[in-house]
Amino acid sequence: MIPKLKITFVLILCILSLLCFSLIASHILGQQIAQFDHNVITFIQGMESPGLTLLMKVFTFIGSTPIVIVIALSAILFLYFVLHHRFELVFFVSIVAGTGIINLLLKLYFARQRPDLHRLIQETGYSFPSGHSMEAFALYASLAFLLWRHICTRIGRTINILICIVMIGLIGISRIYLGVHYPSDVIGGYLASGVYFTLGVWLFQWYKEYRAYNKKVKQKTS
Repeated sequence: MIPKLKITFVLILCILSLLCFSLIASHILGQQIAQFDHNVITFIQGMESPGLTLLMKVFTFIGSTPIVIVIALSAILFLYFVLHHRFELVFFVSIVAGTGIINLLLKLYFARQRPDLHRLIQETGYSFPSGHSMEAFALYASLAFLLWRHICTRIGRTINILICIVMIGLIGISRIYLGVHYPSDVIGGYLASGVYFTLGVWLFQWYKEYRAYNKKVKQKTS
């Protein structure tokens, strides 16, 4: 029987992420979100120090478009020339590039102005959802997903996931600390990217099953 698109845990995560993003997006101008943003910004910026500011600038730089492109190109070369995984390469490029396009469209649609409370760096453009957060999620979650199957040990897989979480988390936090994004921008960015990423993983898994099925059919008929 040909594999069918079916409801899986990944699809459920996709739907939940979409619902949560929709909830935040529909309340970004509301008083409750404003109070939440204010409280989180006050807490995070209350830890300001020269050393922490330098660290946050490093992470926001790592999450910038030029560095994301460099890391993505390095990953593409590794996937193609070392692992020889062409379909995984298509998945990776689709997720990272598609996330950038989606972020641009969402920013233009919501047109939310950036916070103007205590900026430590200058940024232009709209605020919601955070582009750094979306691209960080897309990049590191995709890498962690693709590398998972090539790591045989439990400790190796644990390190893989921890690096993914730390990079995504600190890049998002750096945007709040530096005063260029509201916390709801960052959370919204994670959720928006999560919707697209999990949808991509769901389709990726289905296609892998479909290819395996076709391979079995060819073997039986040959």
